Amino acid sequence: MLKEVSADREVNNRCHIPVHLLYLPDSSHLLPPAVDSELESRISTLNLSHVDLVNKTWKFGGNKQGYMNIKNLISNFPSCCITDDQGQPVSWVLVYDYCAMGLLYTLPEHRGRGYAKVLVSTLAKRLFAEGYPVFCNIEEENEVSYRLFKNLGFIEDPSYRAQWCEFNF
Repeated sequence: MLKEVSADREVNNRCHIPVHLLYLPDSSHLLPPAVDSELESRISTLNLSHVDLVNKTWKFGGNKQGYMNIKNLISNFPSCCITDDQGQPVSWVLVYDYCAMGLLYTLPEHRGRGYAKVLVSTLAKRLFAEGYPVFCNIEEENEVSYRLFKNLGFIEDPSYRAQWCEFNF
């Protein structure tokens, strides 16, 4: 229907993959991974000096609009990252302006170390402590992220279906 209305009104649109809604009803459902003290000391929050890096790696970023969106998220919403020896983020997760966890990413050379599990768990605990709902939207084709969140105790709401669309007027 959206495609038909867009075509009738000559509006460009791009629809993306449908998503799963996964949530934690309360903190007791969270199954956090073990974190050693060395890794724990490298957990931090993102700051404005990290906007370019996040924008370059975000599926919907890489442009000025992406830069502005990420700058807003880092400035105004919770985030969590793991840094390298020089204090630069190698893995991160943010919270969108509608409270969902997202933009989870680990640089390719740092994958397979469990960073995403640690970050999602850490941010989920923080969100619960601050009274926020803890949920995320996972694209249906993203099996790795889907398993990650399910293994951390997130529950899928099968009645929820969404699809992200962009419209250019």
